[in-house]
Amino acid sequence: MNDRPPDHSTDRDPPVPGGEMVSGPPAGAESEDHFVSWHEISAVEQVPRHPVSARRLNTRPRLAVFLFVATCLSTTYAGSHLADLNAQMTASEITWAMLESGLQFTAAVMGILIAHEMGHYLQALRYGVPATLPFFIPMPISPFGTMGAVIIQSAGSANRRALFDIAITGPLAGLVVTIPVTLWGLQSVEVIDLPENLAYPILVYGDPLLLKWMMEWVHGPLGENQTVMLNPLVFAGWVGIFITALNLLPIGQLDGGHILYSLIGKSAHVVAIGLLIAAAGYMVYSRDPSFIVLLLLLIMMGPKHPPTSDDTMPLGTGRHMLGWLTLTFLAFGLTLNPIDIIEPTTDRSAPATVPDQPSTSPPSGSS
Repeated sequence: MNDRPPDHSTDRDPPVPGGEMVSGPPAGAESEDHFVSWHEISAVEQVPRHPVSARRLNTRPRLAVFLFVATCLSTTYAGSHLADLNAQMTASEITWAMLESGLQFTAAVMGILIAHEMGHYLQALRYGVPATLPFFIPMPISPFGTMGAVIIQSAGSANRRALFDIAITGPLAGLVVTIPVTLWGLQSVEVIDLPENLAYPILVYGDPLLLKWMMEWVHGPLGENQTVMLNPLVFAGWVGIFITALNLLPIGQLDGGHILYSLIGKSAHVVAIGLLIAAAGYMVYSRDPSFIVLLLLLIMMGPKHPPTSDDTMPLGTGRHMLGWLTLTFLAFGLTLNPIDIIEPTTDRSAPATVPDQPSTSPPSGSS
């Protein structure tokens, strides 16, 4: 197989969780960013004078299939840790429970990923922008079991309108799957009271506003010390909501960066730089380094978006309205404290309260 796509495109940075990242393409260069991997996918030595023919782009289908299968296995392993276990279960019952939990998580999170990636891919086909099949990235050591996926596109092939449609369709398609999966999972979750005196640390996932609304819709308002136990479907929904919001940050080569550049052109650079400064200031003020890796990657890759092949292509009123509406999802899908750990109490005089049947599934929600 050819290790390089045409137009001298190279993969120069390893992917990390969160989204895809592209940096350094020349004027007119295009590339896609998707669900959960920051990755440079398009840097070219020179822009071709004419769009590259789709047949010249090496789609590497065997590699795509191999990575898809590997990612299914790694997400199954990650999801198996969400199984609801108890001390009365036999070894075989534990094995089957973990396998069932893993397969449920794989079906849900891969469904969200596939919807997101195919949204980008089908729009690329529609506009004749050469693009590969999605390359899924397995990561069994992460809580998600995957670092997302990447689609490689030929540089200099998309105009302003094509860039907008390709960028916005991925997040919207992913949410079309994410929301019903989350609601389905919430039907069977258990609402619990967090113990006052912990005997062991508890991992807590901060809930985006959208997830809180869905929890209240299904279970009614939760008490101050109440939360829900994660099951595979709800956790996949949490991943889909949170990472979609990260991808919609209007910075650089993220989906949000593509969308904002399509809407306001080079003024998007000022917004991106301002957001990076604000994020750095917030982390210093709050002493919370949760997003330090994301911030450093965005700074290294550069906040500016390269021009399209035709920045003068009009979008129309409908696309402008849809673009601004989609960017507002940041307010509903992003949480500033995504993962937290509640430590055991240091007061040894008070007896610890331990649930009668502890579960391996971590609770969701903030304390």
